Amino acid sequence: MCAMSDIAAPATADLPASYDPRLTNDDLAPLRKQTWGSYDIFAFWMSDVHSVGGYVTAGSLFALGLAGWQVLIALVVGIVIVQGFVNLVAKPSQTTGVPYPVVCRSAFGVLGANIPAIIRGLIAVAWYGIQTFLASAALDVVLVKLFPSLARFAVVADHGFLGLSTLGWGSFLLLWVVQACVFWRGMESIRRFIEFCGPAVYVVMFLLTGYLIHKAGFGAVDLNLSAVTHTGWSAVPVMLGAIALVVSYFSGPMLNFGDFARYGRSYAAVKRGNLLGLPVNFLLFSLLVVITASLTVPVYGKLITDPVQTVAKIDSTFAIVLGALTFTLATVGINIVANFISPAFDFSHVDPQRISWRAGGMIAAVGSLLITPWNLYNNPEVIHYTLEVLGAFIGPLFGVLISDYYLVRQQRIVVDDLFTRSESGTYWYRGGFNPVAIVATVAGAAFAVFPVLADQLRGMYTAAQYSWFIGCAVALVTYLVLSTRGPLAAPKAVEGSSAV
Repeated sequence: MCAMSDIAAPATADLPASYDPRLTNDDLAPLRKQTWGSYDIFAFWMSDVHSVGGYVTAGSLFALGLAGWQVLIALVVGIVIVQGFVNLVAKPSQTTGVPYPVVCRSAFGVLGANIPAIIRGLIAVAWYGIQTFLASAALDVVLVKLFPSLARFAVVADHGFLGLSTLGWGSFLLLWVVQACVFWRGMESIRRFIEFCGPAVYVVMFLLTGYLIHKAGFGAVDLNLSAVTHTGWSAVPVMLGAIALVVSYFSGPMLNFGDFARYGRSYAAVKRGNLLGLPVNFLLFSLLVVITASLTVPVYGKLITDPVQTVAKIDSTFAIVLGALTFTLATVGINIVANFISPAFDFSHVDPQRISWRAGGMIAAVGSLLITPWNLYNNPEVIHYTLEVLGAFIGPLFGVLISDYYLVRQQRIVVDDLFTRSESGTYWYRGGFNPVAIVATVAGAAFAVFPVLADQLRGMYTAAQYSWFIGCAVALVTYLVLSTRGPLAAPKAVEGSSAV
């Protein structure tokens, strides 16, 4: 049963009478106290990076046929781009104290903001289920190691239901409940949880690296996980693809980073946390990944890019349990910060009076179970035509948000007008919807999704790698042009005490 002792209502200011209850609740209103420091933001990114998915992604970059130094350059460029974009997303939420879907009201209108909220929420629900499944698979390794008799219950054909084994169901539901309990206790408990998970993975990673070096010798370390097949100019397209992969990997949490930046005590503190958590942390973690992965060849006779499988090879029950449990907790950590909190705010935004932040999170949790994510994960075609299509909207939504705040609004938001349905409000537009934002999003998504779906056409497979950039650029330019000229030009924010 989830403990309730740590639950506290968000510290919101006394809300003005003009705030429409149909647009407001305690979770969406501007924060009165913003207490997160640089380390809290740093811990957020550690939880986002330090997972089985992050390990496999980082390792795959070193297996592209590039030299080690070329991969490192691509990593540096890619993660610096992510850092820059994250800083851009952070500012409007940190200065106003409101989450991502509320900031979107500036661009999409006070009612139209439900469009980006629902899109981001649906993507998060799918990935929440998949990440929970991956974490449960790591937990299965621990249980079978501790209790070998459970191995027969891990066979789907003999003991399975809806495509998942009995043991898998037990592990999945256990982690499903654990994550729900951590989430239910509130943001402060989540903050403490992620502050534990990130450093814990570093401890295990350094121990694992030391163990493998002890077995194979430091001379066995190799920054190339595959033969170098791209040299000279032929390496440039591959490096650009690696840069795009890094940006795409972080595109989800990058879009709704405002959900966390709103808690930052200052914009400077948020930027420092991003610096430590992204370039510094990601590069160190990536180096540990390639070192441990390369050492699996001389130690175990084959390349292993899954950290749980690497840990499972160690001839020590204690080491296996410690390592697998740590990576399980790490995956739970990224799941909560990247795929639980976002839909909690997004679904609450749809109907603030009926759906609280916690209720929105539980809607996401139940949805993640109903989609049977293990079947989704094991069917690449389904992922290709659902998650990648939805993912094509992430770049355009980012482009619209940045274009509105920095280029059209010149970094000014009338906070009170984000919470009013008055037709005289700055963000009422046309019936609460901004047609410019909708047109820009659809245009950007169309350009982004075409190479994804038409990857059989010549050149489309390569173009699909850059779908985020394509969608972002098209939406940004379209929004800027339509918002600043013509009949759909956006109304300017009026000067006032509530404009920040």
